[in-house]
Amino acid sequence: MSTPGARRRNTAPPREDVLAAAMEMIAERGLEKLTMAALGREVGMSSGHLLYYFHSKDELLLRTLEWSEGRLGVERGRLLTRSGTARERLDAYVDLYVPAGHRDPHWTLWLEVWNHSQNAADEARDRQAAIEGAWHRDLVALLAEGVSRGEFRPVDPDRYASRLRALLDGFAIHVAIGLRGTDRGRVLGHVREFLDESLVTDA
Repeated sequence: MSTPGARRRNTAPPREDVLAAAMEMIAERGLEKLTMAALGREVGMSSGHLLYYFHSKDELLLRTLEWSEGRLGVERGRLLTRSGTARERLDAYVDLYVPAGHRDPHWTLWLEVWNHSQNAADEARDRQAAIEGAWHRDLVALLAEGVSRGEFRPVDPDRYASRLRALLDGFAIHVAIGLRGTDRGRVLGHVREFLDESLVTDA
């Protein structure tokens, strides 16, 4: 008969705990240190056991990104439904979108997943598109609200959102990789200036 201690050692942790541990390792040690063996040691599982659940490291990374995006989605929903002007909430959206700084763990993971996406299966690419789609839909809704209230110029919300997110992605990548001259504060200033010039109606 196995002992209670042995049963505990042989019981896999909840999948969310594994994903949280993977993100914590990326934040603390960098993506290059995240191996199946290292993650297994962190959560008390063998690398073979992790592969049984996730099938590949690419799948582990995508699932971790989806888990992280789920948490960001909750935060984004809270910010976008709070009281205040559409512009105030748009600034909050931008603030959440732009990386915290060089080697931001969420953006480090995002870049790695998208770097592999050109060779990914259709199912994985659909899941990546779903992540982007959630950000896009929320931004379109916020822009449409601002237009209807007269806070924003009468832009096409979908087209403007596509262009704004392309701008944000470009700046965000520069921040995440630590490109000189594009620190977070400077990037936020550029984006707010762009919004003032292209979107906000004159007072």
